[in-house]
Amino acid sequence: MLGGMVLPAVLAAFVAGVIALQQCAALPAAWLLAILAAAAGAALFVPLVRAPAVRACQRQGARIAAILLAAVSLGFSYAGLRAHVRLADALASADEGRDLRVRGIVATLPAQYEDAVRFDFAVERVFDARAHVPAHLALTWHHPPPTLLPAQRWELSVRLRRPQGMCNPGGFDAEAWMLEAGIRAQGTVRTGRRARPPVRITERVWRFDPLIDRARAVLRARLQRALGPRRYRPVIVALVMGDQGGISQDDWALFNRTGVSHLISISGLHITMIAGAVALLAGGLWRRSAALLRIANVQTVRAVAGISGGWAYCLLAGWGVPAQRTLLMLGVVAAAVCLRVRPGSATILAAAAALVCLWDPWAVLAAGFWLSFGAVACILYAGSGRMHAGREPGAALREALRAQAAVTVGQVPLTLAIFGQVSLAGPIANAVAIPLVSYVVAPLALGGAALLGFGAPGRWTGTELLHGAERVFAALAWFLHRCTAPSWSWVSLPVPPMWTIVAATLGCAWLLAPGAWPAPWAGLCWLAPMFLWPVPRPAPGDLWVTALDVGQGMGVVLEAADAVAIFDTGPRYSPSADAGSRVIAPYLRMRGVRRIDALIVSHRDRDHAGGAASLLAAFPVGEVWSSVPARDPLLAGARRVHRCRAGARFAAGSIAFSVLSPPASIYARRNATTNERSCVVLARVGAHRVLLTGDVPVREERALVRAAASAGRSVRADLMLAPHHGSRSSSSEDLLAAVAPRWASVQDGYRNRYHHPDVVVLARYGAHGIPVLRSDELGAVRWCWSARGTTMERWRIDHRRYWYNLPGPPIGTMAKSGRRDAR
Repeated sequence: MLGGMVLPAVLAAFVAGVIALQQCAALPAAWLLAILAAAAGAALFVPLVRAPAVRACQRQGARIAAILLAAVSLGFSYAGLRAHVRLADALASADEGRDLRVRGIVATLPAQYEDAVRFDFAVERVFDARAHVPAHLALTWHHPPPTLLPAQRWELSVRLRRPQGMCNPGGFDAEAWMLEAGIRAQGTVRTGRRARPPVRITERVWRFDPLIDRARAVLRARLQRALGPRRYRPVIVALVMGDQGGISQDDWALFNRTGVSHLISISGLHITMIAGAVALLAGGLWRRSAALLRIANVQTVRAVAGISGGWAYCLLAGWGVPAQRTLLMLGVVAAAVCLRVRPGSATILAAAAALVCLWDPWAVLAAGFWLSFGAVACILYAGSGRMHAGREPGAALREALRAQAAVTVGQVPLTLAIFGQVSLAGPIANAVAIPLVSYVVAPLALGGAALLGFGAPGRWTGTELLHGAERVFAALAWFLHRCTAPSWSWVSLPVPPMWTIVAATLGCAWLLAPGAWPAPWAGLCWLAPMFLWPVPRPAPGDLWVTALDVGQGMGVVLEAADAVAIFDTGPRYSPSADAGSRVIAPYLRMRGVRRIDALIVSHRDRDHAGGAASLLAAFPVGEVWSSVPARDPLLAGARRVHRCRAGARFAAGSIAFSVLSPPASIYARRNATTNERSCVVLARVGAHRVLLTGDVPVREERALVRAAASAGRSVRADLMLAPHHGSRSSSSEDLLAAVAPRWASVQDGYRNRYHHPDVVVLARYGAHGIPVLRSDELGAVRWCWSARGTTMERWRIDHRRYWYNLPGPPIGTMAKSGRRDAR
């Protein structure tokens, strides 16, 4: 009954319902979703001639509209009910920060980070009957035993917190990622004198998933030994088994700028390639036996063998969500072959998308979902009118080039919407990288990995194959570097609004239209708004200040009509990640910023200066002001470096800065702490004033207040960054009375180990009637001062999604002891 294009439309409507649910700020009640699901299911699956609502519709169009609405409702309610089940397995706020004793299994391959490992832990037993611990935890273990492996059963003391990530405009949504992965609490393994020691109960638990990861751990160790210190060892490991943890930040930047990052893992392309190779091999062997042909035909054997080979390769990749998506897509095609049906390409694509959403309703939040389905859709759409190229010479090459061009053009709106950049060198880079990685590097790496377990001859041969794969990839990396040498090779653009993305998608459809479509180049007009859309900017005389959510650290962006300034650059998270590259730079690119006019690094502490090097490498910087010496490696690459000294004045466009601390004499004191040397700067645009404080202690606060009073200068401000994240060692009565801000901003990490902000300091701000806005509760906060007044935007509240961890009671009130003002 549902033939032609109706069935793909129904499946697409189901996916649209799933997408709509993921945009909700709060989940509808479970009982309401259950009723909606029952009604939608009845409308879809009860024979239409017996459905009164449909019988009342006299026209076919009305019937189809009713069916599509039912499909949307079914997708919406299904995703909502799944979300209710997932969120029900939650850690209570009262159990956060408590030491709990649990028993469970190391469920994933541990990832090494400096002196710690991170791994997933499947909980089997909780020894505190009052606490509910979620079934799936993400744990960090500092200085772990070297024998920590998947499938081991351990008894551990853990300190947990609810899933929470940083919440920033244009930033990565870690909470959505954890929800999709089923991680409902994260924490650390407690060791030391005050905690019960970890106990390994069982060396190997016979469970399928952990044992697969145990085998992957053994394979990773063999690969690392065979490849040694070679430059691109992490890439070869990623191609063999999907473990991308060792790839450096610089390498990822290169792969993203050339558009080949989809190849640097076990991607859908590689899984499809392996499945196809296994299918061809199985079909060729099956055809040789007449007895076997009487059991099943070759096409069925190929389909079953291909899906089996793809499944085995997905297990090697760790059975991650992207691998699951690819396997489900292959499964739709294999099922069609086995059932001997010939659905249209649109039906296959829509069925695969619907099946992925059934399996994982949160897949629509991942960039890979849109990029993979978008690429296939572009190829099918562009080739639908000319798939029969014949056998003339060069036909296969022309079809391959046409498919590459279709993907390159058709993915432009998606890549700009997701990544905020377009790789102009991407078509050239991919034309070389796709065949080289897929048909040379990956086969050599897989063959070498397979031979490592076959004695000394196998180890020697496997090692040589792995070295060959690494050398070929090193040559490819050299070529990619050449591709990015021209300044035009990639373009970073501000993320445009959704209507321009929709218009650009229609424009790409016009450009790629098969057959004799009239005036195909007219599609370029539909792409223009996406590239020419003007980014909202402060008007002359306005000031926009954004306190980003960088975790336990400080990073503030000041924007005027003619300049952008940065105060502090956030923390360094690991050797390959910091707030400069992960938070501040993406935000600046989203805003269309191409240059930083002034960079102020208050002092050298890692939580304030951790991202400085990344920003200096990513953007041209006009001048740098800091208490850090100009020759410090932290400021390598900076051209104009000035030392903060009280009384100094400078400007970035219309933003005027006055340095209030430290005094010049402090640099002669060898025992002066970095906090005492913190730059304190008053920023001003017209009548709008912001006090930027760093980690200045109480004594220096009082000194700058006295110095300003004696000079007859006011330090009043509309907004003040709470010194030292609200630590007890700062925010003195003298400073609060002198500044009298309308708001105070505290940038702190969720449940940080310093217990910032201090409960006494919060009470002090409250006594002065100063609202405190905390990044751990509100995410990034933006203040916009203009002639029309002041507006404020809180990302965790104003852009809320149902999975966000919402503000609770002040965290400082829950922690009565511990380290408070260290550093």
